[in-house]
Amino acid sequence: MTLVTRFAPSPTGRLHVGNIRAALHNWLLARKHGGRFLLRIDDTDAARSREEFVEAIRADLAWLGLVPDGEARQSERLASYRAAFGRLREAGRVYPCYETGRELELKRKVLLGRGLPPVYDRAALALSDGERAAKEAAGVAPHWRFRLDHDALIEWDDAIRGPQHFDPALLSDPVVRRADGSWLYMLPSAIDDIAMGITHVLRGEDHVSNTAVQVQMFTALGARPPGFAHEALLVGREGKLSKRLGSLSVDALREAGIEPAALVALLARLGTSQPVEPIADRRVLIDGFDLAHFGRAPARFDEAELERLNAAILHKTAFEEVRDRLPPGMDEAGWHAVRPNIAHLGEAADWWRLVTGPIRPLDFSPEDRAFLAGAAAALAWTDDPWHALTDALKTRTGRKGRALFLPLRQALTGMDHGPDMAELLPLIGETEARRRLIAAAG
Repeated sequence: MTLVTRFAPSPTGRLHVGNIRAALHNWLLARKHGGRFLLRIDDTDAARSREEFVEAIRADLAWLGLVPDGEARQSERLASYRAAFGRLREAGRVYPCYETGRELELKRKVLLGRGLPPVYDRAALALSDGERAAKEAAGVAPHWRFRLDHDALIEWDDAIRGPQHFDPALLSDPVVRRADGSWLYMLPSAIDDIAMGITHVLRGEDHVSNTAVQVQMFTALGARPPGFAHEALLVGREGKLSKRLGSLSVDALREAGIEPAALVALLARLGTSQPVEPIADRRVLIDGFDLAHFGRAPARFDEAELERLNAAILHKTAFEEVRDRLPPGMDEAGWHAVRPNIAHLGEAADWWRLVTGPIRPLDFSPEDRAFLAGAAAALAWTDDPWHALTDALKTRTGRKGRALFLPLRQALTGMDHGPDMAELLPLIGETEARRRLIAAAG
Protein backbone atom coordinates (compact mmCIF):
# COMPACT_ATOMS: atom_id res chain seq x y z
CA MET A 1 0.00 0.00 0.00
CA THR A 2 1.33 3.41 -0.97
CA LEU A 3 1.24 5.87 1.90
CA VAL A 4 -0.70 9.00 0.94
CA THR A 5 -0.97 12.20 3.01
CA ARG A 6 -2.64 15.51 2.30
CA PHE A 7 -2.54 19.16 3.23
CA ALA A 8 -5.98 20.75 3.04
CA PRO A 9 -5.93 24.53 3.64
CA SER A 10 -8.90 26.83 3.16
CA PRO A 11 -8.05 29.73 0.82
CA THR A 12 -9.42 32.39 3.16
CA GLY A 13 -6.06 33.94 4.09
CA ARG A 14 -2.31 33.50 3.91
CA LEU A 15 -0.56 30.42 5.27
CA HIS A 16 0.98 30.93 8.73
CA VAL A 17 3.49 28.92 10.72
CA GLY A 18 0.88 26.50 12.08
CA ASN A 19 -0.31 25.69 8.54
CA ILE A 20 3.26 25.33 7.32
CA ARG A 21 4.15 22.91 10.10
CA ALA A 22 1.17 20.71 9.22
CA ALA A 23 2.06 20.76 5.53
CA LEU A 24 5.72 20.04 6.24
CA HIS A 25 5.05 17.09 8.53
CA ASN A 26 2.66 15.53 6.01
CA TRP A 27 5.28 16.04 3.28
CA LEU A 28 8.02 14.50 5.45
CA LEU A 29 5.83 11.53 6.37
CA ALA A 30 5.07 10.83 2.71
CA ARG A 31 8.68 11.24 1.59
CA LYS A 32 9.98 9.08 4.44
CA HIS A 33 7.88 6.14 3.23
CA GLY A 34 8.14 6.72 -0.51
CA GLY A 35 4.53 7.84 -0.65
CA ARG A 36 2.56 10.74 -2.09
CA PHE A 37 1.79 14.17 -0.67
CA LEU A 38 -1.37 15.80 -2.02
CA LEU A 39 -2.73 19.34 -1.84
CA ARG A 40 -6.48 19.80 -1.44
CA ILE A 41 -7.93 23.28 -1.57
CA ASP A 42 -10.89 23.28 0.82
CA ASP A 43 -12.85 26.07 -0.86
CA THR A 44 -16.45 25.13 -0.18
CA ASP A 45 -16.88 28.45 1.66
CA ALA A 46 -17.55 30.47 -1.48
CA ALA A 47 -18.14 33.70 0.44
CA ARG A 48 -14.67 33.75 2.03
CA SER A 49 -12.53 31.79 -0.43
CA ARG A 50 -10.44 33.90 -2.79
CA GLU A 51 -8.44 32.85 -5.81
CA GLU A 52 -5.51 35.06 -4.80
CA PHE A 53 -5.11 32.94 -1.68
CA VAL A 54 -5.15 29.75 -3.75
CA GLU A 55 -2.25 31.11 -5.80
CA ALA A 56 -0.49 32.25 -2.62
CA ILE A 57 -0.80 28.76 -1.08
CA ARG A 58 0.81 27.21 -4.15
CA ALA A 59 3.56 29.83 -4.21
CA ASP A 60 4.30 29.44 -0.50
CA LEU A 61 4.56 25.65 -0.76
CA ALA A 62 6.85 25.99 -3.76
CA TRP A 63 9.07 28.48 -1.90
CA LEU A 64 9.37 25.99 0.95
CA GLY A 65 10.12 23.14 -1.45
CA LEU A 66 6.95 21.25 -0.49
CA VAL A 67 5.75 20.53 -4.00
CA PRO A 68 2.64 18.30 -3.94
CA ASP A 69 2.29 15.20 -6.07
CA GLY A 70 -1.27 16.12 -6.98
CA GLU A 71 -3.98 18.70 -6.31
CA ALA A 72 -7.77 18.72 -5.88
CA ARG A 73 -10.32 21.44 -5.18
CA GLN A 74 -13.48 20.90 -3.20
CA SER A 75 -15.40 23.46 -5.27
CA GLU A 76 -15.02 21.07 -8.24
CA ARG A 77 -16.37 18.08 -6.29
CA LEU A 78 -19.79 19.28 -5.18
CA ALA A 79 -21.56 16.57 -7.19
CA SER A 80 -19.67 13.91 -5.22
CA TYR A 81 -20.84 15.42 -1.95
CA ARG A 82 -24.45 15.48 -3.08
CA ALA A 83 -24.26 11.85 -4.19
CA ALA A 84 -22.71 10.68 -0.90
CA PHE A 85 -25.19 12.78 1.04
CA GLY A 86 -28.03 11.08 -0.83
CA ARG A 87 -26.74 7.64 0.13
CA LEU A 88 -26.39 8.65 3.77
CA ARG A 89 -29.89 10.09 3.76
CA GLU A 90 -31.33 6.88 2.37
CA ALA A 91 -29.48 4.95 5.07
CA GLY A 92 -30.87 7.23 7.80
CA ARG A 93 -27.44 8.57 8.74
CA VAL A 94 -28.31 12.22 8.04
CA TYR A 95 -31.50 13.92 9.13
CA PRO A 96 -33.10 17.39 8.81
CA CYS A 97 -33.23 19.83 11.72
CA TYR A 98 -35.22 23.03 11.99
CA GLU A 99 -33.99 24.81 15.12
CA THR A 100 -32.74 28.36 14.74
CA GLY A 101 -29.34 29.41 15.97
CA ARG A 102 -30.98 31.22 18.87
CA GLU A 103 -32.93 28.11 19.89
CA LEU A 104 -29.80 25.97 19.81
CA GLU A 105 -27.87 28.48 21.87
CA LEU A 106 -30.64 28.52 24.48
CA LYS A 107 -30.51 24.72 24.70
CA ARG A 108 -26.74 24.89 25.20
CA LYS A 109 -27.06 27.40 28.02
CA VAL A 110 -29.71 25.34 29.80
CA LEU A 111 -27.55 22.20 29.67
CA LEU A 112 -24.43 24.05 30.82
CA GLY A 113 -26.43 25.63 33.62
CA ARG A 114 -27.34 22.14 34.83
CA GLY A 115 -23.71 21.06 34.68
CA LEU A 116 -24.34 18.82 31.67
CA PRO A 117 -22.38 18.62 28.40
CA PRO A 118 -24.03 20.74 25.68
CA VAL A 119 -24.94 17.78 23.47
CA TYR A 120 -27.70 18.19 20.89
CA ASP A 121 -30.85 16.42 22.12
CA ARG A 122 -31.92 15.04 18.72
CA ALA A 123 -35.29 16.76 19.06
CA ALA A 124 -35.57 16.91 15.27
CA LEU A 125 -35.76 13.12 15.11
CA ALA A 126 -39.00 13.23 17.10
CA LEU A 127 -40.79 15.35 14.49
CA SER A 128 -43.45 13.63 12.43
CA ASP A 129 -43.55 13.83 8.64
CA GLY A 130 -46.44 16.26 8.98
CA GLU A 131 -44.56 18.50 11.37
CA ARG A 132 -41.55 18.61 9.06
CA ALA A 133 -43.78 19.36 6.09
CA ALA A 134 -45.48 22.16 8.00
CA LYS A 135 -42.16 23.79 8.87
CA GLU A 136 -40.95 23.65 5.30
CA ALA A 137 -44.30 24.97 4.03
CA ALA A 138 -43.79 27.89 6.42
CA GLY A 139 -40.46 28.60 4.73
CA VAL A 140 -38.17 27.02 7.32
CA ALA A 141 -35.36 25.33 5.40
CA PRO A 142 -33.64 22.52 7.34
CA HIS A 143 -30.00 22.12 8.14
CA TRP A 144 -28.74 18.56 8.23
CA ARG A 145 -26.92 16.54 10.90
CA PHE A 146 -24.97 13.32 10.68
CA ARG A 147 -26.53 10.74 13.01
CA LEU A 148 -23.87 9.15 15.21
CA ASP A 149 -24.18 5.47 16.08
CA HIS A 150 -24.45 5.29 19.88
CA ASP A 151 -24.12 1.51 20.06
CA ALA A 152 -20.31 1.27 20.20
CA LEU A 153 -17.37 3.29 21.42
CA ILE A 154 -15.39 5.22 18.83
CA GLU A 155 -11.80 4.00 18.99
CA TRP A 156 -8.57 4.39 17.07
CA ASP A 157 -4.88 4.04 17.77
CA ASP A 158 -3.45 7.52 17.31
CA ALA A 159 0.15 7.49 16.07
CA ILE A 160 1.06 10.30 18.49
CA ARG A 161 -1.55 10.28 21.28
CA GLY A 162 -1.92 6.51 21.56
CA PRO A 163 -5.26 4.66 21.98
CA GLN A 164 -8.26 7.00 21.81
CA HIS A 165 -11.78 6.27 23.08
CA PHE A 166 -14.91 8.40 22.65
CA ASP A 167 -18.44 7.70 23.78
CA PRO A 168 -20.59 8.86 20.84
CA ALA A 169 -23.49 9.54 23.20
CA LEU A 170 -21.45 12.40 24.65
CA LEU A 171 -20.95 14.00 21.23
CA SER A 172 -23.45 16.14 19.35
CA ASP A 173 -24.56 14.90 15.97
CA PRO A 174 -22.56 17.31 13.80
CA VAL A 175 -24.17 19.65 11.31
CA VAL A 176 -22.86 18.67 7.88
CA ARG A 177 -24.99 20.88 5.60
CA ARG A 178 -26.42 24.30 6.18
CA ALA A 179 -29.94 25.41 5.38
CA ASP A 180 -28.70 27.18 2.25
CA GLY A 181 -27.27 23.91 0.94
CA SER A 182 -23.61 24.75 1.60
CA TRP A 183 -21.28 22.25 3.25
CA LEU A 184 -19.45 22.29 6.54
CA TYR A 185 -15.99 20.85 6.90
CA MET A 186 -16.25 17.29 8.19
CA LEU A 187 -18.33 15.33 5.69
CA PRO A 188 -16.74 16.68 2.47
CA SER A 189 -13.33 16.10 4.04
CA ALA A 190 -14.10 12.44 4.71
CA ILE A 191 -15.58 11.98 1.22
CA ASP A 192 -12.47 13.49 -0.35
CA ASP A 193 -10.06 11.49 1.79
CA ILE A 194 -11.74 8.34 0.49
CA ALA A 195 -11.69 9.51 -3.14
CA MET A 196 -8.04 10.65 -2.93
CA GLY A 197 -6.89 7.41 -1.30
CA ILE A 198 -5.59 9.17 1.81
CA THR A 199 -4.01 6.58 4.09
CA HIS A 200 -2.74 8.85 6.88
CA VAL A 201 -4.19 12.07 8.31
CA LEU A 202 -1.66 14.06 10.35
CA ARG A 203 -3.08 17.25 11.87
CA GLY A 204 -3.35 19.33 15.03
CA GLU A 205 -4.75 18.02 18.29
CA ASP A 206 -7.61 20.51 18.04
CA HIS A 207 -9.12 18.08 15.50
CA VAL A 208 -9.30 15.09 17.86
CA SER A 209 -13.05 15.37 18.47
CA ASN A 210 -13.59 15.93 14.73
CA THR A 211 -11.71 12.69 14.10
CA ALA A 212 -14.03 10.83 16.48
CA VAL A 213 -16.98 11.93 14.36
CA GLN A 214 -15.22 11.30 11.06
CA VAL A 215 -14.31 7.73 12.05
CA GLN A 216 -18.04 6.98 11.96
CA MET A 217 -18.45 8.93 8.72
CA PHE A 218 -15.85 6.78 6.98
CA THR A 219 -17.62 3.65 8.16
CA ALA A 220 -21.02 4.97 7.11
CA LEU A 221 -19.58 5.72 3.66
CA GLY A 222 -18.35 2.13 3.38
CA ALA A 223 -14.66 2.94 3.78
CA ARG A 224 -11.94 2.05 6.23
CA PRO A 225 -10.76 5.11 8.19
CA PRO A 226 -7.21 6.26 7.49
CA GLY A 227 -4.55 6.21 10.17
CA PHE A 228 -4.70 9.30 12.36
CA ALA A 229 -2.04 11.28 14.21
CA HIS A 230 -2.69 14.48 16.14
CA GLU A 231 0.29 16.67 17.02
CA ALA A 232 0.48 19.25 19.77
CA LEU A 233 -0.30 22.81 18.74
CA LEU A 234 2.23 25.61 18.53
CA VAL A 235 2.52 28.02 21.42
CA GLY A 236 4.57 31.16 21.81
CA ARG A 237 7.76 31.54 23.79
CA GLU A 238 5.77 32.70 26.82
CA GLY A 239 4.07 29.32 27.00
CA LYS A 240 0.58 30.44 26.03
CA LEU A 241 -1.23 30.28 22.74
CA SER A 242 -0.02 33.34 20.92
CA LYS A 243 -2.04 35.47 18.54
CA ARG A 244 1.30 36.54 17.12
CA LEU A 245 1.80 33.06 15.67
CA GLY A 246 -1.29 33.51 13.54
CA SER A 247 0.16 36.65 12.01
CA LEU A 248 3.45 34.99 11.08
CA SER A 249 2.52 34.34 7.47
CA VAL A 250 4.90 32.87 4.95
CA ASP A 251 5.08 36.10 2.98
CA ALA A 252 5.87 38.06 6.16
CA LEU A 253 8.69 35.67 7.03
CA ARG A 254 9.99 35.82 3.47
CA GLU A 255 9.97 39.62 3.53
CA ALA A 256 11.84 39.51 6.86
CA GLY A 257 14.68 37.66 5.15
CA ILE A 258 14.03 34.19 6.55
CA GLU A 259 15.42 31.39 4.39
CA PRO A 260 13.01 28.54 3.61
CA ALA A 261 15.64 26.06 4.80
CA ALA A 262 15.71 27.73 8.23
CA LEU A 263 11.94 27.63 8.60
CA VAL A 264 11.84 23.99 7.52
CA ALA A 265 14.68 23.05 9.87
CA LEU A 266 12.85 24.60 12.83
CA LEU A 267 9.35 23.32 12.12
CA ALA A 268 10.46 19.82 11.10
CA ARG A 269 11.53 18.97 14.65
CA LEU A 270 9.51 21.38 16.74
CA GLY A 271 7.49 19.34 19.22
CA THR A 272 9.68 16.26 18.88
CA SER A 273 12.43 14.75 21.03
CA GLN A 274 14.98 15.46 18.29
CA PRO A 275 17.24 18.51 18.56
CA VAL A 276 16.46 21.49 16.36
CA GLU A 277 19.59 22.04 14.29
CA PRO A 278 20.57 24.14 11.24
CA ILE A 279 20.01 21.28 8.80
CA ALA A 280 19.62 22.39 5.20
CA ASP A 281 19.75 18.89 3.72
CA ARG A 282 16.14 17.74 3.33
CA ARG A 283 17.26 14.12 3.10
CA VAL A 284 18.55 14.28 6.67
CA LEU A 285 15.22 15.64 7.90
CA ILE A 286 13.28 13.05 5.92
CA ASP A 287 15.34 10.11 7.13
CA GLY A 288 15.04 11.24 10.74
CA PHE A 289 11.30 11.91 10.67
CA ASP A 290 9.33 9.57 12.91
CA LEU A 291 5.95 10.11 14.57
CA ALA A 292 7.29 8.18 17.57
CA HIS A 293 9.48 11.21 18.31
CA PHE A 294 6.50 13.54 18.78
CA GLY A 295 5.49 14.47 22.31
CA ARG A 296 2.25 15.62 23.89
CA ALA A 297 3.65 18.87 25.30
CA PRO A 298 2.90 22.09 23.41
CA ALA A 299 5.47 22.91 20.73
CA ARG A 300 7.15 26.23 21.54
CA PHE A 301 7.81 28.47 18.56
CA ASP A 302 10.55 31.03 19.22
CA GLU A 303 11.26 33.68 16.60
CA ALA A 304 14.71 34.24 18.10
CA GLU A 305 15.52 30.58 17.53
CA LEU A 306 14.38 30.92 13.93
CA GLU A 307 16.72 33.89 13.49
CA ARG A 308 19.63 31.88 14.91
CA LEU A 309 18.92 29.01 12.57
CA ASN A 310 18.68 31.41 9.65
CA ALA A 311 22.13 32.82 10.33
CA ALA A 312 23.66 29.39 10.96
CA ILE A 313 22.29 27.99 7.70
CA LEU A 314 23.49 31.00 5.70
CA HIS A 315 26.96 30.61 7.21
CA LYS A 316 27.09 27.12 5.66
CA THR A 317 25.40 27.92 2.36
CA ALA A 318 27.47 27.41 -0.79
CA PHE A 319 27.89 30.17 -3.34
CA GLU A 320 26.07 28.23 -6.06
CA GLU A 321 22.93 28.10 -3.94
CA VAL A 322 22.66 31.88 -3.61
CA ARG A 323 24.59 33.34 -6.53
CA ASP A 324 21.41 34.55 -8.29
CA ARG A 325 20.34 36.45 -5.16
CA LEU A 326 23.64 38.21 -4.43
CA PRO A 327 24.50 41.82 -5.31
CA PRO A 328 25.97 42.44 -8.78
CA GLY A 329 29.67 41.68 -8.98
CA MET A 330 29.88 39.50 -5.88
CA ASP A 331 31.77 36.33 -6.76
CA GLU A 332 32.48 33.22 -4.74
CA ALA A 333 35.38 34.86 -2.91
CA GLY A 334 33.14 37.79 -1.98
CA TRP A 335 30.41 35.49 -0.68
CA HIS A 336 32.93 33.50 1.34
CA ALA A 337 34.23 36.72 2.88
CA VAL A 338 30.90 38.21 3.95
CA ARG A 339 29.00 34.98 4.72
CA PRO A 340 30.08 34.70 8.39
CA ASN A 341 28.81 38.22 9.11
CA ILE A 342 25.24 37.99 7.86
CA ALA A 343 22.04 36.92 9.55
CA HIS A 344 19.89 37.56 6.45
CA LEU A 345 20.96 37.31 2.83
CA GLY A 346 19.96 40.90 2.13
CA GLU A 347 22.81 42.03 4.39
CA ALA A 348 25.32 40.75 1.83
CA ALA A 349 24.79 43.93 -0.21
CA ASP A 350 25.67 46.10 2.80
CA TRP A 351 28.95 44.27 3.34
CA TRP A 352 29.72 44.20 -0.40
CA ARG A 353 29.68 48.00 -0.41
CA LEU A 354 32.87 47.82 1.67
CA VAL A 355 34.46 46.43 -1.48
CA THR A 356 32.75 48.53 -4.14
CA GLY A 357 32.66 51.76 -2.10
CA PRO A 358 32.36 54.54 -1.46
CA ILE A 359 33.13 54.12 2.23
CA ARG A 360 32.34 56.52 5.04
CA PRO A 361 35.38 58.72 5.82
CA LEU A 362 36.52 58.78 9.45
CA ASP A 363 38.59 61.24 11.49
CA PHE A 364 41.89 59.92 12.76
CA SER A 365 44.32 61.24 15.33
CA PRO A 366 47.63 62.68 14.07
CA GLU A 367 49.40 59.54 15.29
CA ASP A 368 47.01 57.27 13.40
CA ARG A 369 47.25 59.42 10.25
CA ALA A 370 51.02 59.04 10.31
CA PHE A 371 50.60 55.30 10.86
CA LEU A 372 48.22 55.04 7.88
CA ALA A 373 50.56 57.01 5.64
CA GLY A 374 53.23 54.47 6.49
CA ALA A 375 50.75 51.70 5.75
CA ALA A 376 50.10 53.12 2.27
CA ALA A 377 53.82 53.12 1.62
CA ALA A 378 54.32 49.63 3.05
CA LEU A 379 51.43 48.03 1.13
CA ALA A 380 52.84 45.27 -1.06
CA TRP A 381 50.60 42.97 -3.08
CA THR A 382 51.18 39.29 -2.40
CA ASP A 383 49.05 36.17 -2.19
CA ASP A 384 48.20 37.35 1.34
CA PRO A 385 48.47 41.17 1.31
CA TRP A 386 46.76 41.67 4.69
CA HIS A 387 49.17 39.61 6.72
CA ALA A 388 52.13 40.91 4.73
CA LEU A 389 51.06 44.48 5.55
CA THR A 390 50.33 43.92 9.24
CA ASP A 391 53.54 41.95 9.78
CA ALA A 392 55.57 44.74 8.17
CA LEU A 393 53.83 47.47 10.19
CA LYS A 394 54.19 45.54 13.44
CA THR A 395 57.94 45.31 12.88
CA ARG A 396 58.33 48.96 11.85
CA THR A 397 56.03 50.63 14.40
CA GLY A 398 55.90 48.21 17.31
CA ARG A 399 52.09 48.41 17.25
CA LYS A 400 50.11 45.29 17.96
CA GLY A 401 46.57 44.18 18.69
CA ARG A 402 43.85 46.81 18.47
CA ALA A 403 46.29 49.68 17.90
CA LEU A 404 47.62 47.86 14.85
CA PHE A 405 44.50 46.41 13.29
CA LEU A 406 41.67 48.86 14.06
CA PRO A 407 43.01 51.96 12.23
CA LEU A 408 43.71 49.81 9.18
CA ARG A 409 40.18 48.33 9.18
CA GLN A 410 38.65 51.77 9.70
CA ALA A 411 40.68 53.32 6.90
CA LEU A 412 39.98 50.49 4.47
CA THR A 413 36.28 49.89 5.25
CA GLY A 414 35.01 52.87 7.24
CA MET A 415 33.87 50.48 9.99
CA ASP A 416 35.09 49.14 13.32
CA HIS A 417 34.06 45.57 12.55
CA GLY A 418 33.20 43.35 9.65
CA PRO A 419 34.44 40.48 7.51
CA ASP A 420 37.91 39.01 7.90
CA MET A 421 40.32 41.57 6.46
CA ALA A 422 42.54 38.81 5.09
CA GLU A 423 39.63 37.89 2.78
CA LEU A 424 38.33 41.41 2.23
CA LEU A 425 41.55 43.21 1.27
CA PRO A 426 42.20 41.15 -1.90
CA LEU A 427 38.66 41.96 -3.02
CA ILE A 428 39.20 45.70 -2.52
CA GLY A 429 42.33 45.50 -4.68
CA GLU A 430 45.76 47.10 -4.42
CA THR A 431 45.00 50.40 -6.15
CA GLU A 432 41.81 51.11 -4.22
CA ALA A 433 43.31 49.95 -0.92
CA ARG A 434 46.29 52.31 -1.31
CA ARG A 435 43.96 55.15 -2.28
CA ARG A 436 41.85 54.64 0.84
CA LEU A 437 44.91 54.53 3.11
CA ILE A 438 46.29 57.74 1.59
CA ALA A 439 42.89 59.45 1.90
CA ALA A 440 42.63 58.43 5.55
CA ALA A 441 46.17 59.70 6.21
CA GLY A 442 45.07 63.11 5.01
